[in-house]
Amino acid sequence: MRRVQRDVLRMGALVENSCWLARKALFEQDLEAAYQIVLQDKQIDQLYRQIELDCVSLIALQTPVSQDLRLLSALMQLIRDLERIGDYAEDLGEIAVKLFAYPVHPCMGRVQIMFDRCRAMLAMGLAALSDMDAESGLDIKMKDDAVDSDYESLYNLLARQTDIQGSIEPFVLLVLVIRHLERMADHATNIGKRVAYIVTGQR
Repeated sequence: MRRVQRDVLRMGALVENSCWLARKALFEQDLEAAYQIVLQDKQIDQLYRQIELDCVSLIALQTPVSQDLRLLSALMQLIRDLERIGDYAEDLGEIAVKLFAYPVHPCMGRVQIMFDRCRAMLAMGLAALSDMDAESGLDIKMKDDAVDSDYESLYNLLARQTDIQGSIEPFVLLVLVIRHLERMADHATNIGKRVAYIVTGQR
């Protein structure tokens, strides 16, 4: 049981690092970071499959008591959230490669603030998981409101821009970036809720 929990935290650390690499790719035009995410995502996927199998084996073979069963079922859902965040980080790396050919858009500073809010939410979720802190886990939801607000204002800015010269591709890519970030924040919020469920048994 402890090994499974350690593996989940290890997977979380890899996902955090993928997000850091995606940030470097997007805001520092570090294309090598984008390629590193692809390699790291394979490790994340491998850990995801291993943890899922370990959880199923423990449930099937050990007949865990209700609290341990709650932990295992919640961890199986939580690693799905982590895996999705890792996938979004990989997508952001691919978008960074496509954006490299274009001048930096003036709104990138605001996108970076949104990105950093998402990374902070993920870090909060993993800290709550490590400490089994239900209150901290539920606090993440308040941070999600700020990301939703970022998404709405940036979407309106990009969608209503009328003086577009040249290719529309960078605008489409930036809309994808903020959409991916908004979804990452939702999954980070889920992680916090799952930690609270593990601790309290209440959804």
